[in-house]
Amino acid sequence: MSTGHKFVCAALAVILPVSLMADDSGAAMLHHDGGALLNGNPAPASIAIFANDTVETRAQQQATINAAGSSVMLQPETLVQFEGDELILDHGTLLVSTSRGLRVRVGCITVTPATGEWTQYDVTDIDGKVKVAARKRDVNIDARGSKLQSARSGGQSQRVSVREGEQKTREEQCGVAPRSPGHIAAKGAILNSPWVIGSSAAAIVVGTCLILCHGDDPVSPSMP
Repeated sequence: MSTGHKFVCAALAVILPVSLMADDSGAAMLHHDGGALLNGNPAPASIAIFANDTVETRAQQQATINAAGSSVMLQPETLVQFEGDELILDHGTLLVSTSRGLRVRVGCITVTPATGEWTQYDVTDIDGKVKVAARKRDVNIDARGSKLQSARSGGQSQRVSVREGEQKTREEQCGVAPRSPGHIAAKGAILNSPWVIGSSAAAIVVGTCLILCHGDDPVSPSMP
């Protein structure tokens, strides 16, 4: 086997599992310059993340989550849980840019782009106050109250629109029971292990490497 084929095989073995998993609809890539925690542990500068994973930034540190059609910047001292098409914000600030309708949930509040077009908005949760700023196009705020409030309103959420260039503030709790501090970090992200999700990607790598590493020789050569 030539040196070139060896190099290609080695590169595929390293690159393909991560890139294929990150392209999955339930995955994204986390990038940061230092100070970010993934599921409570120090994270590499770039790593794939999956549903139920939590990302936390420390003081004076930022991080970025890139998914298909969406990019989210985590400001310092922010804790968020990644859920594919939704982010659950525990505290801090998220700067969201999306063309895929990526939404943010904070307590009983859910923030959603009003259209499927490219939308930019910020969500900040500090001391139980949720501030939503629409930077590019409109977003909607849906707030669900307690069971009694929902029954009185026919089970419908209370929707408020935030127009481009405006910002509005809402209460995080909306009449529901208070959350315990750090409740997001307590969830078991291990149950959604990337090793399980990456098994199919590993199979693709093996098949591709077999083809490239054999070069021009047939897989099952026969004597003339």
